[in-house]
Amino acid sequence: MLGEHHYALTATWTGDRGTGTSGYRDYDRSVTLAVAGKPDVLASADVPFRGDRARWNPEDLLLAALSECHLLSYLHACVVRGVVVTAYEDHAVGTMRQEGSSGRFTEVVLRPRVEVAEASMVAEAIAAHEDAHDWCFIANSVAFPVRHEAVVEVRDARGEAPA
Repeated sequence: MLGEHHYALTATWTGDRGTGTSGYRDYDRSVTLAVAGKPDVLASADVPFRGDRARWNPEDLLLAALSECHLLSYLHACVVRGVVVTAYEDHAVGTMRQEGSSGRFTEVVLRPRVEVAEASMVAEAIAAHEDAHDWCFIANSVAFPVRHEAVVEVRDARGEAPA
């Protein structure tokens, strides 16, 4: 698994209304993102930039990549640490600051809520977030802080999620 990995994607603009980019308001920001063998992702710009709110935008996709990368790295870290995760849900938020016609993300905060099988696993489950942060390829590739504010709960004795 070590070494170089390559990824390929085709982004196709589908927003020509018949006059191309003759003016800023004259075209849709509709894009189809395609990776061989996977369902297409319908994308657009964010709403403040004349995009379609029903489609994924680049900011959503960046936040999704960071959240999913942490989740997958975390599950691996838990296996290594002997933690049995029974549920995981993240409510991630990102902050982007626009400066003139450009902008940049200034921070992403991941807020995973994790459920583990036993109370004895809580300390290791919390520590596994640091491993996940260190191992996440996407977090290691961005030029802004990615923090996590994790909550770890224990599945009750009847096998039900905590209230």
